[in-house]
Amino acid sequence: QVQLVESGGGLVQAGGSLRVSCAASRGILRRYVMGWFRQAPARKREFVAAMNRNDSITYYADSVNGRFTISRDNAKNTVYLQMNSLKPEDTAVYYCAAGTAWYGSSWPRQRDGMDYWGKGTLVTVSL
Repeated sequence: QVQLVESGGGLVQAGGSLRVSCAASRGILRRYVMGWFRQAPARKREFVAAMNRNDSITYYADSVNGRFTISRDNAKNTVYLQMNSLKPEDTAVYYCAAGTAWYGSSWPRQRDGMDYWGKGTLVTVSL
C-alpha cells in the first residue's frame, strides 16, 4: 500500500510560480511510475505530467509542456511538480498518483490508470 499526501497548493498571480509536493507516508516512491493530474471545476480530471521509475523519461500534457517540471527526490521519498508561468486556466485541484504502468504516448488520455492517489491540493491562479 502507498499513501500519498500532496502539499504546496495556494493562490498565485498569473505569470508566477508554485511548487507542489507529493510525499509518501507509506511506500517507496522510487519503485513506481509517478504522475500528476488535475481537475478544474466542472471538468473531468486530466493528465498533467508523468515520470518513469528510474526518472529517465518524463511526459507532459501539451498544455503544460515547457512550463511544468516533474521531479523526484528519493532521499525524501517525495515527488514534485514545479509550475512556472502559471495561467488562470491552470487553476485546479492537483493530484499525485503512483502506478506500475507506463503509457507512453497514451498519457494524455489517462485519467484513472494509476494504482494509488492522493487527496489533492488546490492551486488557484488569479489574473
